[in-house]
Amino acid sequence: MSADALRLLEAALGEVAGAEVSLDRPADPSHGDYATNVALRLAGVRKQAPRAIAEELREQALGLPGVQRAEVAGPGFLNLWLRPAWYGEVLAGILEAGEGYGGGSAATPERVQVELVSANPTGPIVVSAARNGAYGDCVARLLAFAGHEVEREYYYNDAGTQMERFRASVEAARRGDDPPEGGYLGAYITELAADPADPVPEMLRRIERSLERFRIHLDSWALQSELE
Repeated sequence: MSADALRLLEAALGEVAGAEVSLDRPADPSHGDYATNVALRLAGVRKQAPRAIAEELREQALGLPGVQRAEVAGPGFLNLWLRPAWYGEVLAGILEAGEGYGGGSAATPERVQVELVSANPTGPIVVSAARNGAYGDCVARLLAFAGHEVEREYYYNDAGTQMERFRASVEAARRGDDPPEGGYLGAYITELAADPADPVPEMLRRIERSLERFRIHLDSWALQSELE
């Protein structure tokens, strides 16, 4: 059952009970489609036996649209079985909503920034960083689907000691020398060394292309070198 349909049924039962009603799925399907303990909660207020209250609610619940069967169980639980037509109406609403079903549910839409991946641009994206990108993108999609305004940002740590070693490694490859201590090796270093330009912008472009192939779209790219 959709959340909206369930809330409508809870509201209808709440009017009958004169109290807030919460419907839960029983662990045992033989106990009905939904159950509530509202009679147990009302016993002290009404100064009545819970089963007596549950029996009263049972008779009134049978008059509600969608309720096919109602039974009192245990110390005062009310178990409900719903009509197949009720589920049919809910399903029709889901089909009508299409891919938008369940979306726009945020009570207060907000502006949210999701920072994802943000791996140091000293080499190609590795599997662990791509995995974080998938996680972050899923979070961003869910937030957007709920109705929030979402910005996906990649923060480039393109300054500091690691970037100095990266540039020095490319420069060493251009000279035919070994990389400096703590530097970087790999075919990509050789490829970058073939271009006399600063290797960092090209490394950034390679990272961006890799993420696009992975179907991770970023809205903004923040550079540490520009923010400090």
